[in-house]
Amino acid sequence: FSILADLVKNVGGDKIEVSALVGPNGDAHVFSPSPADAKTVAAAKVMVVNGLGLEGWMTRLVQASGSKAPMVVATTGIKPRNMEEDGKQQIDPHAWQSIANAKVYVANIRDGLSKADPPNADAYAANAAAYLVRLDALEGEVKAAIARIPADHRKIITTHDAFGYFGAAYGMAFISPEGVSTDSEPSAKEVARIITQIKVQKIPAVFMENISDPRLMQQISRETGAKIGGTLYSDALSDQKGPAASYIEMMHNNIRQLSIALMS
Repeated sequence: FSILADLVKNVGGDKIEVSALVGPNGDAHVFSPSPADAKTVAAAKVMVVNGLGLEGWMTRLVQASGSKAPMVVATTGIKPRNMEEDGKQQIDPHAWQSIANAKVYVANIRDGLSKADPPNADAYAANAAAYLVRLDALEGEVKAAIARIPADHRKIITTHDAFGYFGAAYGMAFISPEGVSTDSEPSAKEVARIITQIKVQKIPAVFMENISDPRLMQQISRETGAKIGGTLYSDALSDQKGPAASYIEMMHNNIRQLSIALMS
């Protein structure tokens, strides 16, 4: 998917060609591979996946493609968050929303590419080191921006539960009517509970996501008086003309939108 593809590009540089199966503004939760995707996988020398259950369709796709290429699981070594959905415990796959976790992704990608292509291992190591410096700077910016938001304003409603790692890392509370996956429809009871929670806790803003239908958030905004903040990018980047064309730009966009809505 597009966020992972951007991380791979930053590590691989000009030594690799990256194909994202799930493109900009695409939703990996509900993606349905095509025969053309099977051909793409069959031609790949390396496959990189998020893991943690995000790409439930990947096993079938690999089988259909006949690929024997090595698979790099970018979340290897990351401690997953558990969360409840429909009364069941589920693993939260959105680990990239913590920049500390994104650094683990980069290290796993570097090691996977180096193993598959030893002659270019030095280039992958240098690219990864340079990108990690940029991620360090990004994390400093995010922490500084959140520190400026009053503590009692750091509560946000988003469409689906994609920001748990971000919230845990940076001290923000995210509440969502949909669960881990966008393919779960919230019940009327769940929406009513959220509306009550917004009113009781005086949550100031609700946010759209680029991969989700905005109508639910619009309804919640109307019924609570909470203002609609900007669009947050959760599971996918924007296209090249949008405000979140890379992982770093996505984080900049999200913290900017949160700051504007929660500090005004």
